[in-house]
Amino acid sequence: MHTVTQWQHSPTTPRFTEAPTRMGPAVGRTRHQICLGDNIKYVRVQWVDFSNTLRFHVIPAPEFSRLCKDARPSMRVTARTLGLVNLRFAKGFDDTAERLYVFDLDSFRVCAYAPGHASVMGWFQRKTPSPEGDLVQDTCPRTLLQRVVRDAKTKAGFTFLCGFESEFILLSTTSSEPIPIVEEGWCSSAKLRTGSVHSVVLEEIADSLQTAGIEVLTYHAEGAAGQFEVVTGPLPPLEAVDTLVHTRETIYNVASKHGLRATFAPRVSMKGVGSGQHVHISLKSSRAFPDPDTSAEIVKAPTLTFTVRSFLQGLVEHLPALCALMLPTPQSYWRVRDGISSGGTYACWGAENKEVPLRLCGDKGSHRVEVKTPDGTSNPYLVVASLLAAGVHGVLTGEKLKVGNCVKPVACMNNEEKKKAGIDDASKLPRSIQEARKLFEEDDVLREVLRDDCVDKYISVNECCTQLLGEFMAKPLEEESVNHLLKYY
Repeated sequence: MHTVTQWQHSPTTPRFTEAPTRMGPAVGRTRHQICLGDNIKYVRVQWVDFSNTLRFHVIPAPEFSRLCKDARPSMRVTARTLGLVNLRFAKGFDDTAERLYVFDLDSFRVCAYAPGHASVMGWFQRKTPSPEGDLVQDTCPRTLLQRVVRDAKTKAGFTFLCGFESEFILLSTTSSEPIPIVEEGWCSSAKLRTGSVHSVVLEEIADSLQTAGIEVLTYHAEGAAGQFEVVTGPLPPLEAVDTLVHTRETIYNVASKHGLRATFAPRVSMKGVGSGQHVHISLKSSRAFPDPDTSAEIVKAPTLTFTVRSFLQGLVEHLPALCALMLPTPQSYWRVRDGISSGGTYACWGAENKEVPLRLCGDKGSHRVEVKTPDGTSNPYLVVASLLAAGVHGVLTGEKLKVGNCVKPVACMNNEEKKKAGIDDASKLPRSIQEARKLFEEDDVLREVLRDDCVDKYISVNECCTQLLGEFMAKPLEEESVNHLLKYY
């Protein structure tokens, strides 16, 4: 629930190097510049799969240094890696060939939560080029995000900044039931008393993130029992999502170190609010787009340029289909409800309105959009890539803003107010993962951007996850279903 106040687009190029797409030099400029140091003994080579499971290999520092001398510093993995759900592979992941997971050395970070360890992300690639000479594996989530960002800059001159609010709950590990470590409410001083184990955990999380070079804007107590939030600063999209992954892993590990359990599960009790993974997006374009005289549209959003209005309309239009990525579990739909500051159940936007999924923040000339719908069970690379792609498509096709500024919750509007705001039944967000998957599968724009293979394989993995969770989700938020979800998130 924190508001980030200062977002500046740097004129310099983001620090991330390009992923190699064809044969030739396959690593970034930092290959020979990374110094592991005597204090780093192990490197975690990690990735996030389609089920939002972080997986890694631990490689001793001497072996990692040796691998970094190769033309393509990497390790070998099966092509089926991204389709693993629990102990089985989802339908469609039949390719048993090997792939390379090529290290992105610019993503190298010290794991302050695990002394002696560092981590690095990477790119899933072919071992040998395709007939066209490409190394790219289209289903690689990081490659997808990088491609969307690159295409947005090429086609529209766009650069982006993204920042995240990570909400989570700290649970006791002394009980088989999900018992929050503390009961007090939002920003209550009683929830962070000096010397309490959860106060120590929150401070150590912040220290660990800053040691890893991550800007922490704030941490504070949230509204539900045992719930807290950590807010990190704005960065270019790929770097921002890598930072989020490191933030989540830091939260999990520091809590575990102190005998607690951290969970990003969307909701563990109907007595309190759920946990979201809000993403803030700002955009800047180096190109001037024509601003047609659309007075009716300007009235809807007088402080926005035509470019931002079109970007916003792209988000509104594709938000229902995007729920398959942002809300990937059956439990997710018990968090997104009207009247509990989760963004509500209608695809719409509002200036500084916490009861809409797209909250417009900031003043004229420095606006950003807070997307409140995603939760911590979602793969953030896929979520951010799809959000940016939907918005950019709105700009490139000259979409006019059809939905007006919602100054109050849509659920509290009468029919006349909804009509005036441009909201109808088609604006409703899906109320189940099955409904969301159908919308996602049928969204031609998202299919074109994400590509068929990625969409189909994601749907296959999600169906497999739903089947895995389904038998435990027949009675949502009962003890058995919550405990099962906590095994994974």
